[in-house]
Amino acid sequence: MSVTKADIVEEIALRTGLTKIETQAVVEGFLTSVRNALAEGKAIEIRGFGSFKIRKRKGRMARNPKTGQAYPVKEQFVPYFKVSKEFKAFVDEHLGRSETGGEQGNVEEAAQK
Repeated sequence: MSVTKADIVEEIALRTGLTKIETQAVVEGFLTSVRNALAEGKAIEIRGFGSFKIRKRKGRMARNPKTGQAYPVKEQFVPYFKVSKEFKAFVDEHLGRSETGGEQGNVEEAAQK
């Protein structure tokens, strides 16, 4: 099951006492700030969460697997997210370890707990 932006807005509103409209404005403002900063080539670092950065992909020649015809792919800039060590540890602690022997648990089962 995925969490939507509406789910995030609802949870934040419940935790903070803000209205859903106020919370939605804050969430939209955050996302807009992230988009704008990345569009300007800036990196965003949120301690304990992770960082958003831009990577430049070089132009290259690609091939259509069906026809075998080659065609150029332009260079492009793509956003990516790198998770912090703290965030990785948090997720691993809550989802990655089963109660029996420290093996990988079922993520769906752990999410329902």
